[in-house]
Amino acid sequence: MTEAAAVGHGPGTAARLDVVVVGSGPNGLAAALVLAGAGLAVEVYEAADTIGGGTRTEELTLPGYRHDVCSAVHPMALASPFFRAFDLARHGVEMLQPEIPYAHPLNGGRVGLAWRDLDRTVEELGVDGPAWRSLLGPLVDRWQPLVADIMSDFRSVPSRPATALRLAIRMLEQGSPLWSARFRGQVAPALITGVAAHAIAPPRALVPAGAGLLLAALGHAVGWPIPRGGSAAISRAMADELVRRGGRIVTGRRIESLAELPAARAVLLDVAPAGLLRIAGDTLPAGYARQLRSFRYGGAACKVDFALSGPVPWTARGCDRAGTLHLVGSRQESLAAERAVAAGRHASRPYVLASQPGVVDDTRAPAGRQVLWTYAHVPNGSPRDVSDQVIAQVERFAPGFRDLILARRVVTAAEAQTYNPNYVGGDISAGAASPWQMVMRPVPRWDPYRTPLPGVYLCSSSTPPGQAVHGMAGVHAAGRVLRQRFGVYADPLRFVGNGSRRVHDAVATDR
Repeated sequence: MTEAAAVGHGPGTAARLDVVVVGSGPNGLAAALVLAGAGLAVEVYEAADTIGGGTRTEELTLPGYRHDVCSAVHPMALASPFFRAFDLARHGVEMLQPEIPYAHPLNGGRVGLAWRDLDRTVEELGVDGPAWRSLLGPLVDRWQPLVADIMSDFRSVPSRPATALRLAIRMLEQGSPLWSARFRGQVAPALITGVAAHAIAPPRALVPAGAGLLLAALGHAVGWPIPRGGSAAISRAMADELVRRGGRIVTGRRIESLAELPAARAVLLDVAPAGLLRIAGDTLPAGYARQLRSFRYGGAACKVDFALSGPVPWTARGCDRAGTLHLVGSRQESLAAERAVAAGRHASRPYVLASQPGVVDDTRAPAGRQVLWTYAHVPNGSPRDVSDQVIAQVERFAPGFRDLILARRVVTAAEAQTYNPNYVGGDISAGAASPWQMVMRPVPRWDPYRTPLPGVYLCSSSTPPGQAVHGMAGVHAAGRVLRQRFGVYADPLRFVGNGSRRVHDAVATDR
């Protein structure tokens, strides 16, 4: 066991310990930062030898080639209320912006390019440019209230009902057979569908449509940035600030039971429902445990990382300037591939999500070399190595790619859970993308973060608002802890920025 830092609140001094957090993913660290900022004594326990959960960066293939282990591109790191309050730039994290947040190549050298500039995107989409503007423009113009509502706990009235209504109308359109009604060509529909497929679910459905609309709007509003040096820069900045606030992080310590934790007034678990069942065991009421067991996990990802001797030789113009690419082809091909996964089958031409950080970050590989990060969508629990299918999809849009491969590393969906227990069956979204499970996750309760066990809370992506690196599940859970365990009724985001406000001061002014 190694300790990242210790500031007087070890297990031997349990009487002085207020909060224990299990898991150092973005949500766990966000919760810890809020609570430490409120002046509480906080300890974080991490099973792996390095912090970060889905925000780790390692040499996975060859020396000098740095790959993001899970998440790679971070629009929510600029957009979410937590990260806007935390301010990554102030903590030394440089978020690099590709000119083209994402690209979607099609057969015949055609391509859809989503530029940061909405006007340029509209111009290049030609006949469907006005349709793209009418679909996304109102969301781009109102991105902050839109994000505030989508990043809520889904238990409050929308802050801007008109903006919420605009999104809902577009979700109904893009999540139904009407999804092509506004388009006349093939490029724009493929471009928006590629974003919706991030949900690892058939894109013509409400939740994937909503995710696609949000991410596409953020591409124009804040970009899809890539952290210099890798995603680990984000978790490192959060951990450093937690230590500065007096928190303590213990790595290499897997918690198998709540009984292993030091005594504290509150415990927050950055774990999936399966993890809560494992850690809490028979202490959970039978009805609640039964609901946790019925929680559905969704489609999965087989991750393939490549070390390359040079840049990917894309056929279509602009792909060499895009940070992210969706490699699947037409709208119908994307729909067919995701439907196959949802039905438990492997698509012959899977949806492949690719990121090429080298377009903006020269720290990821030796000079002249590149890394390529890819996911292929596969059925949950799949043990199949689909790297050959991934290579075929890249080669389809970049002939000669195969000749550049120096090394590859594959993590199948079945193996993903070994790396991160929250990825049950390789589900990196920590829960199936259905309307019910997005709102009532992990169980149908008014307070989804508080468990029936006194002082024990969930703060993972299996609670609202769900997947992505945004920290807001941790913020919402921390807010419950402050109110219910410490009598502090302040907005938890108040404790993110400067921190250092003691709980007893907050009690005096906020109750």
